[in-house]
Amino acid sequence: MGKNMKLSIVVPCYNEEENIPLILERFQEVIEREDMEVILVNNGSTDNSAQVLEELLPKYPFARTTLVEVNQGYGYGILQGLHMCQGEYIGWTHADMQTDPADIIKALDIIERERGLVFVKGNRKGRPLFDVFFTVGMSFFETCYLHKKLYDINAQPNIFPKVFFDGWVEPPHDFSLDLYALYMARKKGLKVVRFPVLFPERIHGESKWNTGLKAKWKFIKRTIDFSVKLKKSGKL
Repeated sequence: MGKNMKLSIVVPCYNEEENIPLILERFQEVIEREDMEVILVNNGSTDNSAQVLEELLPKYPFARTTLVEVNQGYGYGILQGLHMCQGEYIGWTHADMQTDPADIIKALDIIERERGLVFVKGNRKGRPLFDVFFTVGMSFFETCYLHKKLYDINAQPNIFPKVFFDGWVEPPHDFSLDLYALYMARKKGLKVVRFPVLFPERIHGESKWNTGLKAKWKFIKRTIDFSVKLKKSGKL
């Protein structure tokens, strides 16, 4: 891995010991070039993720890892990985295998076709009707409140130029990072390109936040609170 890296992808891993072997193997199947790297962040896992990473990573030359000793949030783990990225373009996706690593290759194709200041993001398909309804409601609120076109905010992957990331100011450490990134892309005038991604059920493990109505309400409250902060902040 060197100076001519085109794309760096961060994968935050919190208690994903069963999914880590699957995602590494899938990345190996789809990566056919040497200018891509995958950074798996052990985001304060309390399972055997550290041992799994130590045993498997030597088999995958495109991958490396970093450790967050104590989990400080989804966004915090991603940010630690982004600071390590060497690529001209950087971004993240999830470790739960609900987003196929092959979508990263599709995103890279878009990047190389579009070039320049482009923000590439998935647009989820094949989700349960209730989750779609929830997403539509949140998208409508964010678009109206922040006056930017914002929909399916938590879709993966997210990929953008490293120079765009270098200009971020106090990004959030929780799940609001997805909102922050898309909002900033709109605000800074990046060309936002969305492409369809399938979003199947998890193979292993459970969602860290989408566990029922109570969890959704907490997510809504946190998102609204951050949206208010984002709108009021003079730093943006």
